[in-house]
Amino acid sequence: MDRQSERAVRVAKALADPTRYELLRRIAQAGEINCRDLTTLFEVSQATVSHHLKILTDAGLVRARREGQFHYFSLRPGALGGHAAALARAFPEAPAAVRRGPGRQGRSQ
Repeated sequence: MDRQSERAVRVAKALADPTRYELLRRIAQAGEINCRDLTTLFEVSQATVSHHLKILTDAGLVRARREGQFHYFSLRPGALGGHAAALARAFPEAPAAVRRGPGRQGRSQ
């Protein structure tokens, strides 16, 4: 598997978890938010939120900025668009004849 495919799989796995998906949505809505504030939004421990944030960061979806004792998280610019583009390249749409399937004729008008 090439590096681009490995990255796409890592992002897909990161987004597959409902808590991480919601964390990413909240981060995107806020623009930038610290871990403590994120913890108050979810019914999981601070350690669990931190673990999920690490996975999102490692997948390249969010970036972290440290200020004093707090870490602030924001959506990495272009990360979701880049992932969408990578998926489109990896799975190009099939020609119309192939999509219709065997034995099925397209409708003529």
